[in-house]
Amino acid sequence: MTRKKLLEMIEEGEGPYIEFKQRFSSHQKIAKEIIAFANTKGGYLLFGINDDRSICGVQSEKEVAALIEETLRDYIIPPPTIETTYFEIEGKEIVLVYVQESNNKPLRINDYNAGIDINTAQVYVRTSDKSVLAGKEMIKILQTTTGGTSLTNYNVGKIEKAVFTCLENKEFITASELSEKANVSLRRASRSLINLVRAGILQIHVKDNGENFFTQNQ
Repeated sequence: MTRKKLLEMIEEGEGPYIEFKQRFSSHQKIAKEIIAFANTKGGYLLFGINDDRSICGVQSEKEVAALIEETLRDYIIPPPTIETTYFEIEGKEIVLVYVQESNNKPLRINDYNAGIDINTAQVYVRTSDKSVLAGKEMIKILQTTTGGTSLTNYNVGKIEKAVFTCLENKEFITASELSEKANVSLRRASRSLINLVRAGILQIHVKDNGENFFTQNQ
């Protein structure tokens, strides 16, 4: 990362791949941001930058770096891969953390459980300029992404036809809507939507409240 590229990033503002932090707030909050980037497409955390893109700097680069290391060690499982770089801009210290997209999704807040419980796991993903809690469908899709198990020769049945019919009249569908329209259980509706995502037919999205919805893949 060059100084010029960093300044361009600051000018661009927050988005799917960029998050500004005035300072290190808490391990839990920073873990949330790192997890979201690692579970999505990766991204950059910039410490010492205000939300309005002004540069405030951090008091101590070493302190921020130490707190980040503690976050990686104690608050996130499985561990992500990051790179930390230090800059001085306008006489102020900036800490840039690049979070690599994980090959071992989903990452979650450390709950000290041997395996992931999708009913209680705190899994975050990045949507627009926010890090949001992932719903069950998203967690399951993240799991299949890690396993590399896409679906081929997918058979279209009654439930899938109900999905397509619904999407002819509106832009998206949720599991609860499909459950009602196809007269099937919520679990079966959810499973069908997940399979359509794995087959490359649908895309999954996450609202700010963590609710999942599905659209046709363009």
